[in-house]
Amino acid sequence: MKTRTKRKRHSAAFKAKVGMEAVIGIKTVAQIAREYSVHPVQVSQWKAVIRDRLPELFEAGGKVGEDNEKLVADLHQKIGELTVDLDYLKKKSKQLGL
Repeated sequence: MKTRTKRKRHSAAFKAKVGMEAVIGIKTVAQIAREYSVHPVQVSQWKAVIRDRLPELFEAGGKVGEDNEKLVADLHQKIGELTVDLDYLKKKSKQLGL
């Protein structure tokens, strides 16, 4: 009976590195696959993902930064609310002798 081997989970950085090598084209997909011990089809898929999503990096412009700034502002507001709540509860617990 065959024993099943666990599937390898590659990090995003690894996928990007292998995919970029394939996009650059100095080595063949088969050579890259052999070098990194992955299937050639997987290398081709990562290469296609990079090619398809590369324009998004330039289209987004400042939109990503704006989203991050809004998230940071929202988180700071929430921290402020929680700090006020905590101070109130500390004050009330002292008044009640808890």
